[in-house]
Amino acid sequence: MPFEIRYAHEPDRLVRGRALVPDSPTPRPWVLIVHGFKGFMDWGFFPELARRLAGRGIASVSFNASGSGIGADFETFTEERAFERDTLSRQLEDLEQVRAQALSGVLGQLDPARAGLFGHSRGGGIAILHAAEQGDYRALATWAAVSTFDRYDEATKQLWRREGRLRVHNARTGQDLYVGVQALDDLLQNRERLDITAACARLTTPALFVHGEVDESVPVSSLDALVAASDGARALRVPGAGHTFGARHPLASIPAELEQALEATAEWFELHLTRPRGSLSVSSAGERGSNLAQ
Repeated sequence: MPFEIRYAHEPDRLVRGRALVPDSPTPRPWVLIVHGFKGFMDWGFFPELARRLAGRGIASVSFNASGSGIGADFETFTEERAFERDTLSRQLEDLEQVRAQALSGVLGQLDPARAGLFGHSRGGGIAILHAAEQGDYRALATWAAVSTFDRYDEATKQLWRREGRLRVHNARTGQDLYVGVQALDDLLQNRERLDITAACARLTTPALFVHGEVDESVPVSSLDALVAASDGARALRVPGAGHTFGARHPLASIPAELEQALEATAEWFELHLTRPRGSLSVSSAGERGSNLAQ
């Protein structure tokens, strides 16, 4: 089921999404899926994750953030101005709006008491912040999540301010995109709210952090920082896996590293969203792998 969310005070700001809800006479558990920087909801492994969840009776709600830059075809970067004016606070606002849409019932039969949250890369950091703020998600899983949004050196920040925007290259499409200086201002002005490790310390949601051991974009030290800041979070280090776990777009095949991440994550959500509270065992889903650590 496709859906759109528009902001009354900002008519050209638009969130596009899709809910995949398995047929059922009763409300389904569901997972809200958050893409990362230069990502989008139909990229590579996201649709496959939604299918895996559906196979276990779990619905999913995916969306392209209003500042993703992706247009109406759900595939192409045609909204470059929206990309340029995006900020982390706007991404959190989008996520809150999508959550509200899901809880309103208009996206199908979704059980408000059995909601999960998934994010990749920068979307993993956003998901952690959102989970800590809301406090009622039954499960959280991230892949290659950043442990801080402040990943720019001083020279880059000075150039960013001097030019009024920062150029970022999209290697997949060959496009040069730009991030406005308001994104840097937002990061500096909202340091407390946007502190990912501080949010980890406040988490009451069971969390699984998955990371490739040879991630070329977000070093595996980010995983260590997230786990150290959390109370009881699970960590899965995937040997040989990079930032996308071997996935490409479009996804033509599923490499072993991606398969491991997909199955561990689907099992994690099945464990926490489909079983009654209090029935979880120590030797639970995802914990059978030798690379899963507490």
